[in-house]
Amino acid sequence: MRVRLLVSLGIVVVAVVAAAAQSSKAYKAPRTAWGDPDIGGNYTNKFEQGTPFERPRELDGRTLDQITPAELKTILAARQKNSIERAPFNGGDPEGRIGGPAEFRDNNEILKGSTAWFVVDPPDGHIPAQVPEAAARIRALPRNGSSFSNGPFNSFTDFSLYDRCITRGFPGSMLPAIYGDSYQIVQGQGCVGIRYEMIHETRIIPLVGQPHAGKNLRLELGDARGYWEGDTLVVETTNFKARSAYRNADPETLKLTERFTRSSPTRLDWRVTIDDPHTWTKPWTFAMPLTVSNEEPVYEYACHEGNYAVRNMLSATRAEDKAAEAVKP
Repeated sequence: MRVRLLVSLGIVVVAVVAAAAQSSKAYKAPRTAWGDPDIGGNYTNKFEQGTPFERPRELDGRTLDQITPAELKTILAARQKNSIERAPFNGGDPEGRIGGPAEFRDNNEILKGSTAWFVVDPPDGHIPAQVPEAAARIRALPRNGSSFSNGPFNSFTDFSLYDRCITRGFPGSMLPAIYGDSYQIVQGQGCVGIRYEMIHETRIIPLVGQPHAGKNLRLELGDARGYWEGDTLVVETTNFKARSAYRNADPETLKLTERFTRSSPTRLDWRVTIDDPHTWTKPWTFAMPLTVSNEEPVYEYACHEGNYAVRNMLSATRAEDKAAEAVKP
């Protein structure tokens, strides 16, 4: 009996060691029929809804690798509570009466978040300082307002491209929003397509080694070119329009480099390096996971068809102007 027990224990130990060795190996993504790493599927980033972009003040002096799993769990619980408490005020009403139906929002599963903040380089978790000439260039840009502000609303140009259902820009279109956080990646031989629910946009990324388009061709989401680096899809994007360039970067010099790596059957790690010497003192990087979610595929984001907000806000402002004019002495 003792011999049998020792043999059994030996088998268990061997099995545990083998499992640990297997888990320590890097995950190998499955292959497409033509041999590329298979990263296609339906994804969401809604679990990162409450994640701050930069390191929050209460975590000053810490780096991401210093945040323990137990500490992250506590952080996520606090974010979840705060998000639910703030939800009624998301509509801009200080009394919380016009926040909109909570059913449309992606703020109830923050406990499934995976990180304390997004910026991974520099290690301090903060976007580098701007170069001196950037501030003057950005001040000279046309005003890009928001429907959540107090105006003025004198023209449709006083509203953001997001308000006008044109674009959230890139990588803005792939960052968590209040809802519509679904994405689809479709692969073909020599190209990859990425579809965004909000705002109904698709990027086509050639993988055939062709050069970028000429500098005179500018796109809201930029001109993307990709290639495989082992199991990682690397995408370099340039040729942005000034009005939608990320964080008011210089479209002439802005370059975004993405890395998509399948790290498990249910997770795709997405990392973006922003390089623009005319805006920031050095390149910087943020990262976040995309989670497989076949239950929440991309749905039509019918922004144009039912969007009366801009017209109504402009007409209301004109009515206020007319009423103010009528009471003038």
